Amino acid sequence: MTQKRLVIRAGRAFIGGASRPAAVVVEDGRIVDILDARDPVANAKQRRVPDDAVLLPGLVDSHVHVNEPGRTEWEGFRSATLAAAAGGITTLVDMPLNSIPATTTPDALAVKKAAAAPAAFVDVGFWGGAVPENLGNLEALHHAGVYGFKCFLAPSGVDEFGHLDRSQLAAAMEEIAAIGSRLIVHAEDPALLHDTGALGRGYEAFLASRPPASEASAIGAVIDEARRTGARAHILHLSDAHSLPAIRAAKAEGVALTVETCPHYLTITAEEIPDGASEFKCCPPIRDSGNRDLLWEGVVDGTIDAIVSDHSPSTVDLKRSGDGDFGLAWGGIAGLQVGLSAVWTEARGRGIPLETILPLYTTGPARVAGLEGAGVIEVGAPAHLTVFGLDDAFPISAGELLHRNPITAYDHRTLTGRVRRTWLRGRTVYDVTEGGAGQSPRFRGRPRGRLLSAVAGVPA
Repeated sequence: MTQKRLVIRAGRAFIGGASRPAAVVVEDGRIVDILDARDPVANAKQRRVPDDAVLLPGLVDSHVHVNEPGRTEWEGFRSATLAAAAGGITTLVDMPLNSIPATTTPDALAVKKAAAAPAAFVDVGFWGGAVPENLGNLEALHHAGVYGFKCFLAPSGVDEFGHLDRSQLAAAMEEIAAIGSRLIVHAEDPALLHDTGALGRGYEAFLASRPPASEASAIGAVIDEARRTGARAHILHLSDAHSLPAIRAAKAEGVALTVETCPHYLTITAEEIPDGASEFKCCPPIRDSGNRDLLWEGVVDGTIDAIVSDHSPSTVDLKRSGDGDFGLAWGGIAGLQVGLSAVWTEARGRGIPLETILPLYTTGPARVAGLEGAGVIEVGAPAHLTVFGLDDAFPISAGELLHRNPITAYDHRTLTGRVRRTWLRGRTVYDVTEGGAGQSPRFRGRPRGRLLSAVAGVPA
């Protein structure tokens, strides 16, 4: 069905890396023109963004664990993509674990797509996995349309997704270079980890079990192999800010390297984590306030390419395993719906403008994954758009978020800034504006998200 032409007028729209007044004209799901905010457009439905809000491109999250199939009780495509839409995210890339089967073969990818196709409210792409069992055979999965390959250099936490040793990392990078893909790396050196089971309810013991030296060692190995092979490499969920100088130097040298961090590393500190609060457990861990300050320097100076959720949820029982013992609880932060709000709250307090962080939520993760046409407001791009209320209070209650399980490290925080509306290809998918930003959200229509392929001509 052909959509009626839509014009969205905003006093502030984030276009080309800066905010300016604009009228964005949408037809048949794509942006067909960008005009001055007051230019007339005939025969079009009109929408006006309130003056206290900003029109943004749909956000991109290139690091999401949806977990379906196999562990759908942890999260699923319907719940994850609804939460994404409520967080302004219109494109996400699903990690190859913790689903069963893990996405390490073309057949497993087909199973994952079959689960996603009828349930996705936003667009979804897929990472493949590089594990010891499929090295030497990554090309078939590459041609099936994955955006790249994830590996762990330390145990992943699930038996079906093994980690690579240093020689296997070297082999994977050679293979990745040959097929023209990218390797995205959970960078911790297992030789420097000290997690041997129960650690108790105090956060300090867990933090000491995963020291910064482990990240630094693994990141150094990735840089060395990227330099040697010419392969594109990406460092996942950087928590150790003291690794930033090595990353800066590698980039300056021309190594094909990118790096991401996550909202929890930019907004939470080790000092504030209570005993037994295992909802804060993640690997690598949340570190101290001085480390957080240095991560923010990496955001501001452009060393960090993307801010992504690393949404890694589980059931409440798993997160509370061992009665809050940080060694026994499942590791992972559930935060898909609240990432931009959390980071904007912190950035605003530091005097950092919204325009500084927005590329790390849009074009940055799109570049990391190699997504075409995502994260931008420009003619020809899909009309993926979101309205962000800059001053809206956003009190977080875990039970009211759209994640499948009511547990999150952001529980009981009040954030500043909230998504009011999200369009996917010009159709409203999420909306709180009808009753005001403080009202209950509404979702419209059936799931219309598309499955994305990294290979032109390969149907998703």
